[in-house]
Amino acid sequence: MVKRKPEELGEVATSKGRGEEDESSDDDMDMLDVDFEFFDPQPDVDFHGLKSLCRQLFDLDAQLFDLSALVDLILSQPTLGSTVKCDGNESDPFAFLTVLNLHQHRDKPIIQTIIKYLSSKASKVPNMSGLLDSTGSSSRHEVGLILTERLINMPAEIVPPMYNMLMEEVEWANQDNEPYTFSHYLILSKTYKEVESKLDAEETRSSKKMKKSKAVGDNTFYFHPEDETLHKYAMAYGNFDYTSVPDEGRPDSKRTFNDLGIVPQGHLILIERSKFEEAVKAVSQYLQPQA
Repeated sequence: MVKRKPEELGEVATSKGRGEEDESSDDDMDMLDVDFEFFDPQPDVDFHGLKSLCRQLFDLDAQLFDLSALVDLILSQPTLGSTVKCDGNESDPFAFLTVLNLHQHRDKPIIQTIIKYLSSKASKVPNMSGLLDSTGSSSRHEVGLILTERLINMPAEIVPPMYNMLMEEVEWANQDNEPYTFSHYLILSKTYKEVESKLDAEETRSSKKMKKSKAVGDNTFYFHPEDETLHKYAMAYGNFDYTSVPDEGRPDSKRTFNDLGIVPQGHLILIERSKFEEAVKAVSQYLQPQA
């Protein structure tokens, strides 16, 4: 099913390629017309694309989860959540956003694994500890786990429509007495920190023993720029280290444009239901396309 296509989307800025003969400014941009379409999740065509995006979202710890079971669960609720495509319904999604009721699905093995995992990570975040441990049958909390990911070159302007459509779909589901009356929304995301490059260090310390990669400053950088806006409405948020240990050369395999390595981290944002609509409006204002 094709959803409403936001009229604001279509013209996307991309960096202009520069060769040896191009002495133009780094600020030069080309404008591309890209026709984004928003779809309901399609069980017949989206399994592999969603699995790839979920693997990207969970990053180093993706191997800890049965991603096939997770995607099957996402696709079992096709009227909730969105995918974004550029080449029609039969193509792979470039982005997705959905919500899973951790209370409703607490008996499913994949959700049990996710709850256990996120509980351990949330235990180190103030005001978040213990919330996921209380998703049992007698709990007053119904946590909606928001999963969203996109290809690295997707424009952030696609995010507000997905959140707005999600709010509408949750409202419609509640009118039909479906189990989506959440008390809290928990958003799983990713951040990263920059570290000194070991490749550069090896060039200057060829005869010395290599030291562990060292973080450059204490700044956190965001793969999803909307996260910083969501923080303003959250009751809790914080980073966490992945359980799986990265390979020694992995930070350099993800070097950024300024030649630093990067170390990704997981990120959690917890928003009460009463603040969620306001948070989505703020994201829409922050990411509205530039005139």
